[in-house]
Amino acid sequence: MPRILLVEDNEMNRDMLSRRLGRRGYQVESAEDGAQAIERAMADPPDLILMDMSLPELDGWEATRRLRAEPRTAHVPVVALTAHAMAGDRERAIAAGCSDYDTKPIDFARLLAKIEALVGTPAASSGGDPH
Repeated sequence: MPRILLVEDNEMNRDMLSRRLGRRGYQVESAEDGAQAIERAMADPPDLILMDMSLPELDGWEATRRLRAEPRTAHVPVVALTAHAMAGDRERAIAAGCSDYDTKPIDFARLLAKIEALVGTPAASSGGDPH
């Protein structure tokens, strides 16, 4: 079962996305800010990180750069999630070390396709979430 670390400071967004991914067969752990994300990822590297880029304390841009600099987490794919869909943001995310980029509000089918491309589909997927 692929493990995803969801880094999101908004509790409603974190809860909604965790439940939807869980129904698809992913094991989801969460962090509320960049520092917590680094701590959790270093302790037990996940298969993929969904990183909100606008976080309190340590933002997603810097957290991703730090994760990339660590041999233990350098290989973990990071998908940037941001509401700031401005020209150049995708390039900035890739330059920071992200493997892919997606915008908020989340289009779940599009995000799921990106996750599946990076880590595959869980074998035990129930497929219970049509959205």
